[in-house]
Amino acid sequence: MKFFQRLGQYLREVRMELKRVQWPNRREFTVYTGVVIFAVLAFGLLFWGLDNLFLALLRLVIG
Repeated sequence: MKFFQRLGQYLREVRMELKRVQWPNRREFTVYTGVVIFAVLAFGLLFWGLDNLFLALLRLVIG
């Protein structure tokens, strides 16, 4: 029974905390999403390029 009391208290606290969150508006959400997509693509291309570079260097070393 104590478990359900603690669970109820936890869920009430989560609900109170979510009311305090300042959610982004549509414009902010769109801008942040664009930044994340750009960063993922940029880092993906960077790591792809580095991987190809290291692979070429490894092939030179191995023979």
